This record gives sequence, structure tokens and C-alpha cells, in this order.
Amino acid sequence: MRKVINFNFKWAFTKNATQVPTAMPEKWDFVTLPHSWNNIDGQDGDNDYYRGTCYYVKELDKMDLPEADRYYLEFKGANSSADVYVNGQKLASHDGGYSTWRVDMTEALQDKNLIVVAVDNGENDRVYPQMADFTFYGGLYRDVNIIAVNNSHFDLDYYGAPGIKVTPIIKGSDADVEVEVYLTGAKEGQEVVYTIKDQAGEVVAQKKSTDTKVVMNIPGVHLWNGKKDPYLYTAEAQLTEGDAVLDNVSARFGCRTFIIDAEKGFILNGESYPLRGVSRHQDRWGFGNALLPEHHEEDIELICEMGATTIRLAHYQHDQYFYDLCDEKGLVIWAEIPYISKHMPTGRENTISQMKELIAQNYNHPSIVVWGLSNEITMSGSDADLLENHNILNDLAHEMDPTRLTTIACVSMCDVNDPYIQIPDVVSYNHYYGWYGGDTSMNGPWLDDFHAKFPNIPIGMSEYGCEALNWHTSNPQQGDYTEEYQAYYHEELIKQLFTREYLWATHVWNMFDFGADARNEGGENGQNHKGLITFDRKYKKDSFYAYKAWLSDEPFVHLCGKRYVDRVEDVTKVTVYSNLPEVELFVNGESLGKQTSAEHFFYFDVPNVGTSELVAVAGDCKDSSVINKVEEFNEAYRLKEKGAILNWFDITAPEGFLSLNDKMSDIMKTEGGRALLGGMMQAMMSNVSGEKAGGFEINEGMMKMMEGFTMIRLTSLMGTAGVKVTKEQLLGLNAQLNQIPKV
Repeated sequence: MRKVINFNFKWAFTKNATQVPTAMPEKWDFVTLPHSWNNIDGQDGDNDYYRGTCYYVKELDKMDLPEADRYYLEFKGANSSADVYVNGQKLASHDGGYSTWRVDMTEALQDKNLIVVAVDNGENDRVYPQMADFTFYGGLYRDVNIIAVNNSHFDLDYYGAPGIKVTPIIKGSDADVEVEVYLTGAKEGQEVVYTIKDQAGEVVAQKKSTDTKVVMNIPGVHLWNGKKDPYLYTAEAQLTEGDAVLDNVSARFGCRTFIIDAEKGFILNGESYPLRGVSRHQDRWGFGNALLPEHHEEDIELICEMGATTIRLAHYQHDQYFYDLCDEKGLVIWAEIPYISKHMPTGRENTISQMKELIAQNYNHPSIVVWGLSNEITMSGSDADLLENHNILNDLAHEMDPTRLTTIACVSMCDVNDPYIQIPDVVSYNHYYGWYGGDTSMNGPWLDDFHAKFPNIPIGMSEYGCEALNWHTSNPQQGDYTEEYQAYYHEELIKQLFTREYLWATHVWNMFDFGADARNEGGENGQNHKGLITFDRKYKKDSFYAYKAWLSDEPFVHLCGKRYVDRVEDVTKVTVYSNLPEVELFVNGESLGKQTSAEHFFYFDVPNVGTSELVAVAGDCKDSSVINKVEEFNEAYRLKEKGAILNWFDITAPEGFLSLNDKMSDIMKTEGGRALLGGMMQAMMSNVSGEKAGGFEINEGMMKMMEGFTMIRLTSLMGTAGVKVTKEQLLGLNAQLNQIPKV
């Protein structure tokens, strides 16, 4: 029987070694896995987190291991490349930071052993990701195990897969379940005992065979039916020789059917099952991506509380434990590889190996319905090599897994006529109209136009969102980073997206704020703040409750604006969210009346005098907050950029004249503004006719999106693309803008 020994405790670690150590270091730090060396510097901004090779070293006494024929080191995640040495001998290299991989170290073992792992998250042109809006945390950030097995065992060498593959096929009220196993060192006289157990642990089918693939029948099968009933079976396989069990593996699985229809959306087990949910990154404040089981559990509980039916697990393979939780909770999953933002002709083999690992390791999860080929990969346009790479990945996914579909997440500017769009089975777009240019009203009509032009291609929204921190206003505006604008934005998007039945899936970007060290914006550097919940999971922003109002069946009422206490206006707007049909608002005990809303959003005009206690009542649910009348706006509520080159309040803005606080679209309405912007863009990014800056193509679509930015906001975001401007340049530009009358 195999034995799995956790190998996380007390590794010596350093960033400073220049060669592989030959003895246990004396002055290194000691860490216990999971561990990332970027848990602090990868979350504080300026894009200066450490990227390079670090070393982990641990001693192993062979006497501490159980008796076995072979010993494997198993790495659940080492970002992003790693080399393994045992007693000075290099045994393996692995490229790809998000998947499981194993190393057979049997022949290199001695009585006393020195294990060294060199992990590298440095820049290169062959391992994805290399350009993306998130931190590439380095480290052994998931579990490391030792697996002890017999010479005859279920395979441990094939792309980190579990050695057992389960394919249920629904036939009427029954299911035929194909169970395939992969053996290493099998001998004459050995057999495999196949067993299927129901969720209660009762045996429903069993077969003994010398074949590595069998089919067993489950009569009256209990379907895995999403959140309504996420029923799971377990397939077990034992490799036997006489009465002895040499090895064993198992996999949970679910029996279900699904269809993605271009007109009716997602259909689960023959019934409409709208996929409305979120995307998730696997990191936390102060931990980086070195998450513990309780972190994954809290994340899934928060997503379920909101009422989501789907998660896009972006932009890479997530921890197996989280896929297990998705199976248990009935969430429908989009799983993808980190083929993102920047196509590298020298990275093709890495996309193939990462796709093989993703599918081989996750094949048995009933929650997964689509394999994602890439995300925003046409940021710099598409070419023949990119298209060929995608065709290879698409064919590979169908070959390895004919039971699921393929998809892509297209950047907003990607031409709908690009042949790239025609490659996968279904398509989704990342649109930020209302945050990065344009306005919120553009999202639904864009999708309608696509659907009309390509009625046979299922279309969805793979990303949409806007940033919010603890800034507040009664007059929310695009780009102000207030909680109020984020709430307004999501109200509008919910009404547009959730009423379009044909959308196969919608995924908010993002469920949680996450580390993006290249970002210096919003007043808290090093993060993307588009989350519905803060990075530390301590605060649910108002927009979280907007989704809960539409998606959750648990009765609730929520008063928005709890962090926005001090208000200037005599009558202030108060928003309430609830999934109940009627809400009544009380101010200092007096009712302002009842409202009904089919859209779950309720708006009250509240007299603002002195200090007022607000109580919202819906059915048996109550929520309360306080507002306070002030004479002057509380400047603590207004965005102040941390370490910004220039803040909004440093900018002179004479009435009737342009300034850096104006949108590019307004500046471009004036002849002088057009000339000034043309010169600035040419100076900072070569030119605006297609040259690339920081990996981005300044094409017509990009320019249209940029029109919605204020000039000061645009220059702050340029840092993400590697374009730097100085305070002197900005003040000089502002002085010139101050001479140009507004239209």
C-alpha cells in the first residue's frame, strides 16, 4: 500500500545563494511550507518584488521513511520553474508554477540525504505567465509530500495525474461509468479491484479484472446537479497480487450532463442553469499565494453566500483542494492555463505541457465544464504563430477530454472577425465599459451585436468590474475609486447581463482584491481593487450585496454606505439591497415608507439633519447604519494616491479651461487638446499608430477605451505598461492644458 508523508516542516531558505549547497546551511532562514518569498514585496506596489532563483534545503534520514520499493517527491506547486537535487545529483526540472509534479528519487537516496530545490520566478521567454496584471509569487507555496510505493503501482509519472480516470456516461436513469487506471511495473498475476461507492460509502458496483479499463453500471444514478444537489460518488482501484494489496488510488466524481447553447445559455441535466458568478485569484494579504486549507474554505463559503453558481479560476491551475470544494458545493468551473497577455513564440511547448497537466490532473472533477485556452492573448494583436498555438491547444484539449468544451477570454479590443474567435467551442469577452473607457450602457448592446452577428457562437462575459476602496461620495463618477461608484456600476451590469438568457456565463472580475505589484493606484498600491471583498476578506463591499440580492435564496436586507457617515447634502440618497420584494426604511424610528423593486435595488431620499439612525426592514430581516450632517465634505473620503507623482488636489484647474483632471474625450474635443495629446503620446509611447508600448498595441480599440480616462488617471495607469512620466512633465502638460478653453 502506498504511503504519503507530508514534507512541509522546516526547510532552510535563502534568496542569496549563488550555487547549489552541498551541506545543510547554518545561517539561512527556516520556513515551513507553504511559503512564498513575495508575500510582502509582491503586494506593496512599484513592481519591484524579488524575481529570481531562491533555494530550499532539507535533510532526510532514510530510516524515517516507511519501507517501500520506490520514493517520489511530490510538489503541489512551485512557482514558476524548479530544479530538484538529491545529494548533489540533479534529478528533475519543471516549468510551470501552478500544477502538481513528481520526481522519482529512489536511486539517488542514501542513508542520509540532502534535498535541494531551486525555485525561480524570474523573467524569461519560455514559461507562462510573463506579463499579466497579478503578482507572480515565487516559492514552494503548496504542499510537498513523499510518496512511498511498491515497484508495481498506479502511475505517478504522467503529468502529475492521480493514476485513475473516471468517465460517467448517462443512459436514461442509469449511468455507465468507465474507470481507467494507469500502471507502472505491472506483473503477471496482478489484478485490479474496481469499486464504486455512493456518497454514504455503500458499494454500488464492483469488478475485478486484469484490464486497465472497465465499465461499471450505476442503476438509478443520483445526478450531480450543481448547487441544488452536488452528489458525489467515489471510484476506488486496488492493485492486488493474491491477497496482498500493492497500491490503491481513488477519485470522487459526479454524474451529470451539460450543454452550452448559443441561444439558451447553460443547461445542466436537461434544465436551464444560468451561470452567474465570479473570478478568483489564489492569494491573500500577508500570505501571497501560500494559502492554507482554511483560506480556501473561507473563500468558497463567501462565494456561496453571495449565491454564485460559477467560478472562473483565473488565470492558472488552482489548488486541488479548491477544486474538491467546488465539487462538494456544486459550483460550475472554468479552469484555464496562464497563457496570458503576451504571446511568446518560444513558449509554445510550455502552453502544451501546462494544458496537459491541467486536464490530466483535473479530469475527474464534475465541477469543471470548460478548459480555458488563453486570456487576453491578443493584447498585442494576433498572428499566424498565435493562431497555430491555439489550434494545437484546442485539438489537444478535445483529444484528452472529449467530454468538455474549450473557451477563451478575449480582450475587449479584439476584433470579433479575428479567426482567433472561431477556434474554441465557446467564447467570452473581458469588457470594462464604464471603468476603462466608455460607459456602463455599452456592455449589453455590445453583446447583442455579437450575438446577432454570430448566432451560433455561445458568448459570455469573462471579466467585468471596477475598483473600489474606502473612498466615498454622493456623486459617484467613473474612475473615482469610491464604493458608491462600484455599487452603481454593478447595479447597471447586473441588470444588463442577468436579463440576457443567451449569455452562457458571466464572471465578475473579481471576487476578492488581489496582489498586483505593478499597480500604483486607488490610494493603496500593489493591489487590484476590483474585488467585491477586500484582500484580507474582512469587508464585503456594497456591490457584494447587489449580487447577493439577485443570486442568493437566503433572505436578507443590506443598507449601503455604512462607511460613508458624514454627508453634506440636506437630502441624501440611501440605497438598500434585498432579495425580498418589499423594503421599509426608518429614520430615527420614523418610517419613510415602503418600496417594491423587481430589480432588488431600493432607493430612498433621506432628510439629512444632525445624526440619523437608519433601519431597513424587509420581512423578518433588519439592517442599520448611521449618517451625520456636516457642513464641509470630509476629505478623508476623497481619493488620495499613495506615492503618486501628482494628486488631483495638486492640479490647477481654472474654471472653463482644461486640466489633467479632465477626460481624454473632453480634451480631444478641442483642437489645441488634440494637438497637445498627440505630441505627448508620441513622446511617451513612440506614436499612436500601432507601435507597442510596454507590450500593448496602441490601436483604435485601445484609444477608444482610453478616452474615458482622466489624464491624471491615465498617466498613473501607464506605470503598469512600463511607461514612466515625471512630476515636472505632468505639471508642464497641465499648464498648457490650462490655456485651452473647454468646449
